[in-house]
Amino acid sequence: MKLTKKQITQANKGHLATHAKQLKHLKEDLSRKGIQVEPIIQTIQKYEVAIPSWALGAGGTRFGRFGFGGEPGNLHQKIEDIGVLHALTQSAGAVSLHIPWDIPENPAETKRFAKSLGISFDAMNSNTFQDQPNQKHSYKYGSLADRDAKVRNQAVRHNKKVIDYGIALGSKSLTVWLADGANFPGQNNFRESLNNTLQSLKKIYAHLPKDWKMFIEYKPYEPNFYSMVIQDWGTSFLLANQLGPKAYTLVDLGHHLPNTNIEQIVATLLSQGKLGGFHFNDSKYGDDDLSVGSIKPYQLFLIFNELVYGLSHNKPKNPIPAWMIDASHNVKDPLEDLLQSIHAIETAYAKSLLINYQELALAQKNNDVTLGQEILQDAFHTDVRPILREARKRAGGVLNPLGTYRALGVRERLIEERGADSLASGL
Repeated sequence: MKLTKKQITQANKGHLATHAKQLKHLKEDLSRKGIQVEPIIQTIQKYEVAIPSWALGAGGTRFGRFGFGGEPGNLHQKIEDIGVLHALTQSAGAVSLHIPWDIPENPAETKRFAKSLGISFDAMNSNTFQDQPNQKHSYKYGSLADRDAKVRNQAVRHNKKVIDYGIALGSKSLTVWLADGANFPGQNNFRESLNNTLQSLKKIYAHLPKDWKMFIEYKPYEPNFYSMVIQDWGTSFLLANQLGPKAYTLVDLGHHLPNTNIEQIVATLLSQGKLGGFHFNDSKYGDDDLSVGSIKPYQLFLIFNELVYGLSHNKPKNPIPAWMIDASHNVKDPLEDLLQSIHAIETAYAKSLLINYQELALAQKNNDVTLGQEILQDAFHTDVRPILREARKRAGGVLNPLGTYRALGVRERLIEERGADSLASGL
């Protein structure tokens, strides 16, 4: 299905007057604090976050998967669903593909179809953590880090193939996440595993086009619980530095031990010019892949605080990070969850743009700890929803994406089109 401009315009009718009053009130309130709202609206209007192709159906766990009906059964249907998200928000104009879950059988046609919906292709994601049908060598004990050269070479060839798909689609980056590691002491030689990984990554890096980037993801545990080869940001950073200027660290918010200071990691990577991208989600315990901002909205705000500050003090130069949602939904309509996640990300971003960094720097210089906290929390507690609504309206989206989604009966229409038993491909 595809939403029309008429539907968007109709959805906004009846809400414009109330929105105008709320925006006027917020502008007056912030103006008294010396904050101009217009630049913030323009920044949010330009912001875009990529939608992962695997997040459009029920995610499930090892205990079960519960579908929602109307799930996209192929790549074009997934792109259609992202088109709906983008029509509502005007912030979801990119898709991040996972190969081989979503192989474009005809890349030129897939690219054309996506473009017709205003969708481009963000980072490509390789998969060497699962064995695929007719695969010659198993990844049971590792892939890029495996002690067997035949296994490593197979994993390298897969990543090169993913790059080739990305070139055909117009992507400009590759994300590498490894499940490689050990469940028991003595299973692997740590130094050998890390060196094997580096040598494998060098072969993949050499296949990158000149204008591409490689994002190296890390994770402290799961599926291996004694050790992971790339277990933290430091290991990812080390590998990226040894590979070269096209390699960066990717931060997945769920890939940390509880209470890790992620905002400090972000600040450090920015200071070194090596922050490549984000996978946004939320967690209570670990890699829960929950809706962005559903558990730790203040942490998300603090992360954006470091991003805004770091990118405005950009020496050495760090590219604008690649933004992507990485979540898996088992009890929510996936499209509704993605709408909530987009809203949470933009809320944190807009609030961070309210921070007066000159006042904050002065408080820090004077060791005024209380004032420093007050400056941050004043921005955090500001209701920025009128700013987000205005940014969407100007871009051609709706004032209330989730409410409009429900009012239009999108899920019901998808069930009519695709059936109540359809399941998303991939996961």
